Formats: sequence, structure tokens, C-alpha cells
Amino acid sequence: MTAVQQRPPGAITRRISDWRPDDREFWEETGAGVARRNLVFSIFSEHVGFSVWSLWSVLVLFLGPEYHVDPAGKFVLTTVPTALGAVLRLPYTFAVARFGGRNWTVISAALLLVPAVLAAVVIRPGVSYGTLLAVAAVAGVGGGNFASSMANINAFYPERLKGRALGVNAGGGNLGVAVVQLVGLAVLATAGGGHPRLVAGVYIPLIVAAAAGAALRMDNLAGLGNDRHAMRDVARDAHTWIVSLLYVGTFGTFIGFGFAFGQVLQVQFAADFATPIRAAYLTFLGPLLGSFARPLGGWAADRLGGARVTFWNFAAMALGAALVLAASAQRSLPLFVTGFVLLFVLSGVGNGSTYKMIPAIFRAKTPVEAEARRLSGALIGLAGAIGAFGGVLVNLAFRQSFLAYGSGTGAYAAFIAFYVLCAAVTWAVYLRSRTGV
Repeated sequence: MTAVQQRPPGAITRRISDWRPDDREFWEETGAGVARRNLVFSIFSEHVGFSVWSLWSVLVLFLGPEYHVDPAGKFVLTTVPTALGAVLRLPYTFAVARFGGRNWTVISAALLLVPAVLAAVVIRPGVSYGTLLAVAAVAGVGGGNFASSMANINAFYPERLKGRALGVNAGGGNLGVAVVQLVGLAVLATAGGGHPRLVAGVYIPLIVAAAAGAALRMDNLAGLGNDRHAMRDVARDAHTWIVSLLYVGTFGTFIGFGFAFGQVLQVQFAADFATPIRAAYLTFLGPLLGSFARPLGGWAADRLGGARVTFWNFAAMALGAALVLAASAQRSLPLFVTGFVLLFVLSGVGNGSTYKMIPAIFRAKTPVEAEARRLSGALIGLAGAIGAFGGVLVNLAFRQSFLAYGSGTGAYAAFIAFYVLCAAVTWAVYLRSRTGV
């Protein structure tokens, strides 16, 4: 039997029945090229998914007075896609084994057409807030792509290369948050603030290209399965909820600030950002640097230990949030932007270091390598879903803070307290007891 069975003419799927990535001879002769090809198209699809998921972080900047949406209402518009994306991460993880990696990438990419087309059609002055809310919610389908993409690529690579491959896959996807900001900036600079539908329209051909690329160039792996018992087992382990709490603080910060930063600038520094294009010049910087920082966190965790890097990272995040709080009180825009960008970078570092803690936790708990890998894989999926809810909490915190205080002061204080809590938990559970994580 050949390692890769090519599609016969007219067949719908390509299926690989013999896949042995940990066999070095197989990997060098056949596996590496196939895995690399699937990784490239997986990154492209996941990247577009992240952009569509983050689409409303840009679109709300276009919603001027003629749309009759106040700042609290705009925070809700960015909260609902974050929430749906978090919920979808678990079923998307299982969908890869159920439908095949190639097939599900085609389906999940094609689903992105729904929120993009709807946004391109309905956003115009006079549209009801309920309609905007429904269309924004549908954009949450982009949030699930990360989970299925990671589960699929994880199966293609040998153990010795999984960390690098998953890091590149995750980083390429996260960049979608920054790129959609740049697309919004380009539309604002060329067409003006009266054409928000163009931002969504730009992504329609890219979505078609992602689905077509997956259909033509990706593969399904035979025998790929999900261990639902592993998910049940890790749900009973206290470390699952501790790591998920930490990931709420890292990834939740990244995606939550990615959605909220532009709105915060417009509301809190209204005199400096009278037009959305001024805010758009700054909003892409944080997500861009945070995406590039994610591999740095994994690299540092490999050398210094995941728990140690995560502890100091949360301590630095608390200081970064304190800097933002001070800048807000002084109404210092340069200091405010510096603090926010620092938080984006640190959230990226924390994403990498927290994920690196997961396999170390289970290697310390069980001497059986296969069992450690089984539980680690399940926890990665579960923590990714729970962590995404951190983005919901960030947007809700900003909404409540602006309603109660007219500024983000209450939210910044809450972030400081939460980062201090995460640092304390990391120290108490993983550093004080010297678990080797």
C-alpha cells in the first residue's frame, strides 16, 4: 500500500491510509512534504477565520452617530462573536475526527461566507441594532477554526516537531486579528468611514480561496480519532481548571483586547480620535506584536520552565495594567498606548508558556508517555475553549466600567487583580511545590 493514496478521478476526498510521522525514514521520504503542504493551507484557513472572528472589532469603529449605537452597545457587538467562538471550539475539535481534516477545513472555511456576506449586505445607516447583533454573533464561527486547525495539524507531525508546527500554526492564525485591523485601516484611508461593508467584502474572495485551497491541496488522515474519555478524565483533574484559569488570563487578554482596543481609544480619548481612521492607525499594532510574541513564550518556557515564565509574565502583566490605569487617570495617550501594547506582547508570551506547561504537568503525573500525550491533547482543546471566554469577560468588564464610571478605570483595576491572582496561583501550585512544570 502506498503511503499516500491519491484521489481517483471524480473522487470527492483524498485519504491517507498509512501515516507514520514518527518513522524517520517515512517522514524524510514522504511525510514532511505532505505535512508541510497541509500546514500551509491550514494556516491560511485559520488566519482568515481569526480575521472574520475579529471583524466586528473593526466594524464598530465605522458605526458613527447615524447608527445610534452607544459605547456600551458597541461592546456588546464585540462580545457576542467572542462568546460564540469560544463555545464552538469544543465541537470543532471533535469535527476533525468525525469528518476528516481536509473535509472539515473546507466546511469551516465555507461557513465564514455567512458572516462576511451578511455584514457586507446589512451594515448601513438605519439598520436595527437587533440585526447588527445577530450578524455580529454569526461571526463567532471564525473562532472555532483555531481548535479544528490545531487538532488536524497535531496529527500530521511527529512528536519531536509538534511544538514548532503548532506554534507556527497558532501564530499564523492569531495574525488574522492584526490583519483585519490593517484591512479596516486601508478601507478607511481609501474609501472613508462611510463604507464599513467593504471591510467584510474584502474577505469574501479570501474565504473562497481558503475553501478551494483546502479542497484541492489538503488531505484526510485515516484512523484519526478523538478520545472522548480523555476529555472526561481531564475534566476531573484539578490541574485542568488551574491551567484553564491561566489561559483565560493570557489568550483571553489577547483576544479580548483585540476586540476592544479600538473602541476604548475612541471612547476614552474621544478628542484625539474624532474619526475612526485615527484609532485604526494604532489598533493593529498590539495584536501584531502579540502574535509574534507567542513563539517567544514557548521558546522561553523550554529553557526556563513553563511555570516560571508564566509566573513572571503575569507579574509583568499586572504592572502593565497598572501602567494603563495610571495613563487613564492622567489622560496620557502615549503612556496608555504603551501600556496596552505591552499587555498584548505579554499576553502572547503567556499564550506560549502556558501551553508549554500542559505536557509537563502530565509527564510529572504519569510515567507512561502515551497516557501523558492523551491527557495533554484533551487539555489543550478544553483550555483553548475556556480561555476564549476570557475575551468575553474583557469586553463585559469594559462595558460595565464605562457604564458605571464613564471610563475604563474599573476594568483596569479588575485586570490588575486578576493577573495578580493568576501569578499567585502559578507560584502556589507549580513553583512552591517544585513540580518541575
